[in-house]
Parts: sequence; structure tokens; C-alpha cells
Amino acid sequence: MSKRQFIVIGLGRFGTSVAETLYSLGNDVLAVDFDEDVVQNISDKVTHAVQVDANDENSLRALGIRNFDCAVISIGTNIQSSILATLLVKELGVKYVVTKATNALHAKVLYKIGANRVVFPERDMGVRVAHNLVSSNILDYIELSPDYSIAEVVSPEEWHNKTVRELNIRARYGINVMAIKRNNDIDVSPLPDTVIEQGDIIVAIGSIEELNKLESLVK
Repeated sequence: MSKRQFIVIGLGRFGTSVAETLYSLGNDVLAVDFDEDVVQNISDKVTHAVQVDANDENSLRALGIRNFDCAVISIGTNIQSSILATLLVKELGVKYVVTKATNALHAKVLYKIGANRVVFPERDMGVRVAHNLVSSNILDYIELSPDYSIAEVVSPEEWHNKTVRELNIRARYGINVMAIKRNNDIDVSPLPDTVIEQGDIIVAIGSIEELNKLESLVK
């Protein structure tokens, strides 16, 4: 999985979750907030953290924002500030911008001004969004607790044409396969003799650490 450059603007619960998860997955993350205390609290959990007014075009330009692969705008309830920050990062050259919205009308405006994706924190947990951003092969990610999650992953190439028993997935990877999706069929609790094929979707449960290792297998 290639290392990418992310900037996360707005470090409330959602933004902090996205920033820390992206960094834990091995990416470069610049975390930005107007509150100096918030910036200090996250500084050792991301690549860099800076105090910046995200509505100041010169300040954003000084961060070299055009060099980032993706910007995540997670400004709280200040809709005007959220919209302006989204507009600025797009104009400054960030190709992919994800912005948190508070309601449907806010989301509509964000899409109009160029947001590539709009998320609602109630529906899209920060951790899930971060995993989806890192790999298009991670189809869904549900955080069960701070330690355990469920992930839907495209089957790794090295698993193709091998049975669940041959792969010895629980022992080798520390995860449990809950189901295998193939076309429109779902095989819940697959048997040891089930053969994994190219294009299969693996629904796995395990620790976040072990699921991260699984992600690294998916090219």
C-alpha cells in the first residue's frame, strides 16, 4: 500500500479519528486546527500538527497544500467556515477533498463548490472513512471497539484458488472470516473446504492491528 499525503483540517472527534487512523496506516498526515491546545494533543499521533486559520488563504498556501493527495475538512458546526475551507483547498490545487457536513443542504453546497465526497459523522465514522481513503480495496470498515473491527476486503491475490483450511487464516493472520461475498451470493461462516477466488469479498473480524496487516496484502 503506497504512502500518501493527507491534510486533516478541524480536529474535533471526527477529524482526530481520521487523522490518527490515517497515520496509523503508515501515511503522512498534517493535522490542522485553530485551537493550539488541540494541536498539541495530537502532535505525537500524526506526522505534523500546526495551528492555522483554515479560512486564511495565505496560511494554507504556506503549508504547501497543493502537494497533498487528499484534504479532509472536518470543521465543527461553523458551516460558513467549512464551505470556505473547502473552496480554498480546491482552488489551491488539492485534487481530492472530503468534507464533513451537518445537514443535507450543507452537503449540497459542498458538492456544488467542488467537494469530491461529503460525509456525515453519524453515518460515516472517522475510522471507516480513513480506511476507505487509503485503499479502494477496503470496501467497508466498522469499528466495534477501540481494539476490534470488521472489514470488507477484496481477496488478496495470494489467497486465490486456495481453501480456507489451506490458508489457515485464523492462525496465520489472527483474524476470523465471517463471510465471503461472490457476485450476488454471500457464504456466511464458510467451510474449511471453501475455495477463495479472484474477486471474492472477504468479511473479516479481528484486531485493528491484524486487519491493518491484511490491508497491506491487498494490492
